[in-house]
Amino acid sequence: MKRVFLNAIVISILLFAACQQKQPPQNTEVPVNLFKVKAKKVLYYDKYPSTTAALSQVSLLPQVQGAITGIFFTEGTEVKKGQKLYEIDKRIYRDSYDAAVANRKVTEGTLTQAQQDADRYEYLNKYNAVAKQLYDHAVITLENAKSQVKSADQAVRTAKTNLGYADVYAPFDGTIGLSQVKLGNVVTAGTTVLNTISTDNPMAVDFVINEKQLPKFERLQQNKHEPTDSLFTILLADNSLYPVNGKIAVIDRAVNSQTGAITIRLVFPNPKGMLRVGMSCVVRVHNQEPGPQIVVPGKAVVEQMGEYFVYTAKDTMMNNPKAGADSAKNKIKKLVAFQKKVQVGETIGPNMIIKSGIDEGERVIVDGVQLLHDGSKITTANKVGPSAGGKAR
Repeated sequence: MKRVFLNAIVISILLFAACQQKQPPQNTEVPVNLFKVKAKKVLYYDKYPSTTAALSQVSLLPQVQGAITGIFFTEGTEVKKGQKLYEIDKRIYRDSYDAAVANRKVTEGTLTQAQQDADRYEYLNKYNAVAKQLYDHAVITLENAKSQVKSADQAVRTAKTNLGYADVYAPFDGTIGLSQVKLGNVVTAGTTVLNTISTDNPMAVDFVINEKQLPKFERLQQNKHEPTDSLFTILLADNSLYPVNGKIAVIDRAVNSQTGAITIRLVFPNPKGMLRVGMSCVVRVHNQEPGPQIVVPGKAVVEQMGEYFVYTAKDTMMNNPKAGADSAKNKIKKLVAFQKKVQVGETIGPNMIIKSGIDEGERVIVDGVQLLHDGSKITTANKVGPSAGGKAR
């Protein structure tokens, strides 16, 4: 029993000694892949969410009250300017017009009588054959009769206008929508919406830009004599490309002081009616950068608090831990990662344009950036990239 106990003690000592042996030093260099920055010409589009709008659109409101007695169009079709669309019950307005015409005839008769009396009293007044008061009254009666005729004329015109308003006509050529009223519905003047008419060829497309981009679009608007091919195009909701190019029509008069945004309006021909009012689409503006630009893989760009950074690799002389203090080889060359703030541009597939922050010829780290910080030691000795599975460069 004593022997077994001694053996257990010996084994424990040996195990403890084995655990106390130094572990081999871990490799502190982060394996990465590098991308050498080159400038090249690129084709891309700046994209803006947008909405289609009619150049002219009006809601039809009745000018008189009454029941709808006629509808004379097919919903969703083209209508012509002056085409009759709705009819409101005319009976009360026709009666009012007839009454106004009759009243005007009465006033005209009264005027004729007053004119005759005034002429007669004027003749008698010349010879002092009538009282001055009767002559004055005759003149006043004549003037009143003239005013009554003018009032009656105005009443006739008003009644005729109201009678005309009982018929609702198209104010311009366009497409009419779904009727908001049916036969027999009673409509209120200036309140009830009957329908909406809008133009659809050409069609407007509105989008919003930041005020910092305003000078660029002002230049594009002024440069009409040298338009860039496919400068303005739109992607429809199904991501298909609308086959006709557009042009700038209007830049809004003012910048929104709260948001710093301003609206741009493009105009696109719409001969086949593919565009309808209120559609969501994406405006693409062909880039106007004449020279080559720096493009890097998008996975090399890191976003932190709304700012963008990349890591570049540089050869740096560092102390050699294996060399003695007096050795001539106490310095060795090592790759070190340095973080750089960059200004990014458009994303083109898996790549991203870098507008400033790095220069052509620098080496950008594209794999392993999640493990890096400024000053990290790195290595490209790995045969397989840490994330992409590709060969190190």
